[in-house]
Amino acid sequence: MEPIKKQGRHFVLVHGACHGGWCWYKLKPLLEVAGHKVTTLDLAASGIDLRKIEELHTFHDYTLPLMELMESLPQEEKVILVGHSLGGMNLGLVMEKYPQKIYVAVFLTAFMPDSIHMSSYVLDQYFERMPTMNWLDTQFVSYGSPEEPLPSIFFGPKFLAYNLYQLCSPEDLALASSLGRASSLFLEDLSKTKYFTDEGYGSVKKVYIVCTEDKLIPKEFQQWQIDNINSIIETKEIKGADHMAMLSMPKQLCDTLLEIAHKYN
Repeated sequence: MEPIKKQGRHFVLVHGACHGGWCWYKLKPLLEVAGHKVTTLDLAASGIDLRKIEELHTFHDYTLPLMELMESLPQEEKVILVGHSLGGMNLGLVMEKYPQKIYVAVFLTAFMPDSIHMSSYVLDQYFERMPTMNWLDTQFVSYGSPEEPLPSIFFGPKFLAYNLYQLCSPEDLALASSLGRASSLFLEDLSKTKYFTDEGYGSVKKVYIVCTEDKLIPKEFQQWQIDNINSIIETKEIKGADHMAMLSMPKQLCDTLLEIAHKYN
């Protein structure tokens, strides 16, 4: 069996809520030109995935495409996982199950769970610490049953423009407004389940990329998460990046990921 070539890594890029693999369209070719393999998948009911949000009841349901990708990897292959925004929680799920298949997990201005509290803890803390967040035209709609309400979330154009894409081009904002789909934070499921342990999730090396101009997950909350984590973590910073760093500062993000790939080899 031939060893994996040292010069190339396999990056798996995981999008956040209401987005899809399309949001990495600027970063993907930059990493590929640098000699790396890049997978930009759609999570369930996201991007061009044919499922509907109404079909998803658990966070595992939502993460299934990523779980299937990790399961399909050859036994000897490892990846660099990159999770953006809510995608950090999806990373946690595959880190728990496939720690041996991951060189390093990169949290790009993302929610980063810990292995001490219930799985919803960082999201609960976010809403507790960010009560003044102006959700503008974001829509919160329940799609579950009266006995088990399951709220969905859909970012409106104003919310995207003011809180996510404020430093991005008008074209990228238009793209997001066209391709966005309703998603969910799955708080009900996460609040009842302890998905993450020290043995699985906690054993994987982690890097957190701070974006200084993020309005959705402000720098202060990003730092709180880094301080909260109970396992070894490295921190990097992209100055001047908003929440959508892969669109507003793709070159700087690429350079940061290349540094990480070189270090964790």
